[in-house]
Amino acid sequence: MKYFPESELPINDDGSAFHIHLRPEQVADKLLLVGDPERVNTVASHFDSRELEVQSREFHTVTGTYKGKRITTLSHGIGCDNIDIVVNELDALANIDFATRTEKPAHRTLTMVRVGTCGGLQPETPIGTFVASVKSIGFDGLLNYYAGRNDVCDLALEREFVRHTAWNPIKGAPYVATACPELIEQIAGTDMVRGITIACGGFYGPQGRQLRAPIEDPEQNAKVESFRYGGLKITNFEMESSALAGLSALLGHRAMTCCMVVANRYSQEMNTNYKTQIDDLITLVLDRL
Repeated sequence: MKYFPESELPINDDGSAFHIHLRPEQVADKLLLVGDPERVNTVASHFDSRELEVQSREFHTVTGTYKGKRITTLSHGIGCDNIDIVVNELDALANIDFATRTEKPAHRTLTMVRVGTCGGLQPETPIGTFVASVKSIGFDGLLNYYAGRNDVCDLALEREFVRHTAWNPIKGAPYVATACPELIEQIAGTDMVRGITIACGGFYGPQGRQLRAPIEDPEQNAKVESFRYGGLKITNFEMESSALAGLSALLGHRAMTCCMVVANRYSQEMNTNYKTQIDDLITLVLDRL
């Protein structure tokens, strides 16, 4: 069996994963992930009971029960780099024996739904729209560091996107991850817009925003908005969905992202007072998870 040394799998003295500070028995099979640590409290306010609460840096966790279902809600902070930490450590908690530092013989599959906010990119995604990410184009490059990325990516969509946008290779290769189809059907239902999401490596330049620093391709957003593939449009920008879908597929987990649109780049509008409205999306996902 493969052995994972301390340098590769750091474990805290209390037997918890290094960054998220959770022990294996503290993680439910069903997880609702959020970016903002404070949003964990919003999710947990719907729980019938709580069995634990842990906080370390941006990683805030509550495990409890919602309508008879054991659920863990965990904050991952902002960006695909944080998703790399969270998904790898959750997988380690599920599938590595922390006592022996060896892989468990039976694989445990986690179901992870990320609930977040995003920027809409089409007229049919105004502020307040719920969007389910069927495909996610990663501008961050994270999955390119893992063997097997081609096995879990939509290579044809990647090629067409690169061609359509005249992608500059200096920015690194975009990758296209696919959310778990069964989970999309379970969570998205008939009341979420389904589309392609772009997960960006930043909020400003990578999403086509220009403040004082000019961007490499001023026409990027227009190219993105006009892209079509397999009946899908690019519906929104956010910053985590590609890494979550891609890493989860590599590791044998079920994952997807659904977001509420808080800004529409097409109409150039934004709602900064969205925090009470996102509770509707949270309860919807809790009911369907």
